[in-house]
Amino acid sequence: MKKIFITGGAGYIGTSLIPMLLEKNYLVTVYDSLMFNNGDKLIPYISNPNFKFIHGDIKDDKKLSECIKDYDVIIHLAALVGFPICREKGEEESHNVNVIGTKNVINSLSENQYLLFGSTGSNYGEVSGICTEETELNPLSIYGRTKTEAEKLVLSRNNSTAFRFATAFGVSPRLRLDLLINDLTYKSMTEGYAVIYESHFLRTFIHVKDICKLFLFAIDNQESMKNNVYNVGSDNMNFSKKEICDIIQKEVPNSYFNFADVGEDQDKRNYKVSYEKINKLGFDTTISIEQGISELIKTIPLIKTSNPYFNVVK
Repeated sequence: MKKIFITGGAGYIGTSLIPMLLEKNYLVTVYDSLMFNNGDKLIPYISNPNFKFIHGDIKDDKKLSECIKDYDVIIHLAALVGFPICREKGEEESHNVNVIGTKNVINSLSENQYLLFGSTGSNYGEVSGICTEETELNPLSIYGRTKTEAEKLVLSRNNSTAFRFATAFGVSPRLRLDLLINDLTYKSMTEGYAVIYESHFLRTFIHVKDICKLFLFAIDNQESMKNNVYNVGSDNMNFSKKEICDIIQKEVPNSYFNFADVGEDQDKRNYKVSYEKINKLGFDTTISIEQGISELIKTIPLIKTSNPYFNVVK
């Protein structure tokens, strides 16, 4: 029976991943600092004998090294995710969490432990053309720079795999409403409108459950996937911001989107991404933008306050 250790497992991805791992009869341990007071999202799994929670911080190298021993697979998700929270926390704290924290994870592992790292397409920064895994990285924001540095550390270690995920969306027990599709759907339903900048910018998207399925796929295909980096998303999920607004407006017809020059993406994400490398292994996404928006529309009326679901309080 495989033993899985998830850093940051109480977050957006982790809380959707846990039940999938438990269904496979894996032993699952979550190691999380609960910086967003999100421990209640783990309550549904506490009664499962195969689940364990450890309250810990990846910056605490001594505790981390004691806890991470004897696990077969480490899924490293703990990070300050997105340029808004990195900007709020500052360069030093972002580096301490995203880079030093990752270094602590790596230094705590033995060579036979398989490390899966949640990286990001923000590593590419401002580029032209179609991004492949060979495209030169040009991170622009604090977030992009720290995640790129962390990814390089991961890929310098044997028996590790890094995933540059497309922009996530969809419903998760620890919901995030600061992700583009989630945010626009929420605003269209609760405020009736949203202001969009750089509406022509292209993004590739991936549902949070497809991200989770990828981690299960990697566990099953360790030998063929280790010591590699993969773009993870789908060629069918490349959309401009305006196209996303059009899809939302079909589902929420009374909503209004104002396209204006009122801001900019610090990571300059405006490109198409190739997913040929991961597709050749037999993995592709399964959940469409429309399905994800439909789920959000059903979920949003259940939400009474927005602040707990933003990484940066608004």
